[in-house]
Amino acid sequence: MSLDIRDLFYNYDGKPVLKDVSFLVKEGEVLGILGPNGCGKTTLLGNLNRNLSPKGGCVLLDGEDLHNYKKKDIAKEIAVVPQDSRVGFSFTVREIVSMGRMPFQDAFQGDSSEDLRIIEDAMRKTNVLDMADRYVNTMSGGERQKVIIARAMAQTPKILLMDEPTLHLDISAQFDILDLVYSLSRSEGLTVVIVSHDLPMVARYCDRILMIHDHTIHALGRTEEVLTPENMRTVFGVDAELSVDPKSGRNTITMHGSATSRT
Repeated sequence: MSLDIRDLFYNYDGKPVLKDVSFLVKEGEVLGILGPNGCGKTTLLGNLNRNLSPKGGCVLLDGEDLHNYKKKDIAKEIAVVPQDSRVGFSFTVREIVSMGRMPFQDAFQGDSSEDLRIIEDAMRKTNVLDMADRYVNTMSGGERQKVIIARAMAQTPKILLMDEPTLHLDISAQFDILDLVYSLSRSEGLTVVIVSHDLPMVARYCDRILMIHDHTIHALGRTEEVLTPENMRTVFGVDAELSVDPKSGRNTITMHGSATSRT
């Protein structure tokens, strides 16, 4: 299942936030949407599942305008992992993950045997099954984020949208979360869109990168095509270079400092 974004325009209070944004999210890829704070990344993500409505242009889900879908039907195809994973009530892991089945249920229906199978499978795939009876608000940030991903997987989505999924996590948890998401993409054929401002993490895990600057697309392509020294200097104001980590075989970023301090 693909997402086709065409001539997207969005504004707040008359001020453009996204301008002339067009790109295709390919089926089964991990696409990183990269850019500095305030460039429109989260706004773009909100348009991809109709939480926000574009002021111009459209978003097509398998060729059909997203506005022709009911919200419940969108949730059967597209799941979202929000920026803030905090849970305000004492729900267990199993209860949180069960919420992912709501788009498939009528009011007051409860979980069917098939729902229970899918919930269990989602917890197993995200490595939280042994935590099923723990309360989410007692868990670490990394553990809680896995539970939120499990809830998303319980929706059996074709597309997963993630807004700054490693924000506020310690370094080891950041690797754990993105290793998990990358593995799910490959094993489940899941299409993943990750919004981030974290250059090294996006370079390491994404198949392609869309770089936003001045509220429009500055570059789009494979990691080595987008994360050039020139683009990183222009968009992020840093002197940096892309290379391959000899130990992991993955892309890595070396930061040398602020670009303005070296001019």
